[in-house]
Amino acid sequence: MRDVVICIPTYKRPQSLKRLLTAIAALKTAANVTVLVADNDADGHAGFDLANATAPAFRFPLRAVIAPQRGIAQVRNALIAEALQENSRFFAMIDDDEWPDAGWLDAFLRAAKQTGAGVLQGSILFHHPAQADIVRASGPTDMLQGAGNLLIRRDVLVGMAQPWFDPAFALSGGEDRDFFVRLARAGVAFAWANEARCFGDVPESRASLYWMLARAYSIGNSDMRVLLKHHSGLGLRSMELGKIAAALLLTPPTALLLAATPRRLQLLEKLFRALGKLAALCGRHHQEYAVIHGK
Repeated sequence: MRDVVICIPTYKRPQSLKRLLTAIAALKTAANVTVLVADNDADGHAGFDLANATAPAFRFPLRAVIAPQRGIAQVRNALIAEALQENSRFFAMIDDDEWPDAGWLDAFLRAAKQTGAGVLQGSILFHHPAQADIVRASGPTDMLQGAGNLLIRRDVLVGMAQPWFDPAFALSGGEDRDFFVRLARAGVAFAWANEARCFGDVPESRASLYWMLARAYSIGNSDMRVLLKHHSGLGLRSMELGKIAAALLLTPPTALLLAATPRRLQLLEKLFRALGKLAALCGRHHQEYAVIHGK
């Protein structure tokens, strides 16, 4: 039995994928590893071609598939379906605009052994003022933050109802939040592995106030859609509308008062998250992944 299948979703970012594969080849690990790439670009398939060209000389067994249905949920589902064909204990998921620290995989495996968690998330370091690092203290946690740096135990996926990631979140994001909510409801234990570090790219198109606020809007929109999917009823809508109204009324004047401080950006992000939530309550879905950032 293999220890880990490293699962990589990719879409029109061959340069980033090459950087990621180079980092995986340099991992300091004795684990029995397979690498699987799923290219969501059925027409251009640059990632598929790159993986196949790299495979013969690659350190680990490497194979690629095409995930023809467009969407982040769809490509993640294609990865899981393919990965489950491998006889492996764990599945690591890392996005094509990230790359791991040399000790990444072994840190994940140590944390999995120590915590017994079904799903673990590692930290993502951006080292850029436009994007805050995603870090937490290691140990059990009630909820995880994103699917970009995960280790998932095989039995967790085998025991889930399919599709693992909801295709309704194809281009909007939020498929990871929905995935975690479903697992938490099923009693799956989560943990954070802070030493399982990877690094994230911040291309120029993301290094702006416009993108930061658009991202906040998108997160608010998708978070509210997940909430509405799992909690129906007028009471919830009324409560969320109250929170949104408070944010819309109180955040702008507070941001003006703190205009010369770093907190101004945090307050603006809070405001745009509230606007995204309001849009979701009105039935509007923001399609964040319709635009590709990076190469």
